Amino acid sequence: MNRKVKQEVSYQTSIQPGIVSNVEYSVKRQIFFCYGHRLRDYAGPCKNLHGHNGKIEIELSSKRLDRKGMVVDFIDVGRTIKTWVDKTLDHKLLLRQDDPLISVLKEQGEPFFIMEQNPTAEHIAQLIFEYAASQGLPVVSVTLWETEHAAATYKNS
Repeated sequence: MNRKVKQEVSYQTSIQPGIVSNVEYSVKRQIFFCYGHRLRDYAGPCKNLHGHNGKIEIELSSKRLDRKGMVVDFIDVGRTIKTWVDKTLDHKLLLRQDDPLISVLKEQGEPFFIMEQNPTAEHIAQLIFEYAASQGLPVVSVTLWETEHAAATYKNS
């Protein structure tokens, strides 16, 4: 005859739910999109039009969890950031504001997005970070992977 023994394990912590000190919760969400760009005043190969399958990794952080027990709902991050990225950046040429290609693209009705600075991975990460912050998300950092080997991060320090 086999007897199964039921064991109860309890764990007590000095941290009360929702009340934390020197501890932060952090979540990350990945978003994928495709874009083209070129870098002006640059001597390397990226001076030419080319494209990337980009991966955004957005990190959000909070000392407290919301009433659902979350830093922020991943669905809300997707609804806010992914929707904006899809509408604003996905399958568009990202160009510096003085790029002469802009007038040609306007004339042809082609999609593009104008940036004040060169559309480097660093500036694109900053753009996404600032948008997330403007939407009230507790963003800590945004990393843009241009390739599987190269990424740039913009973070709140």
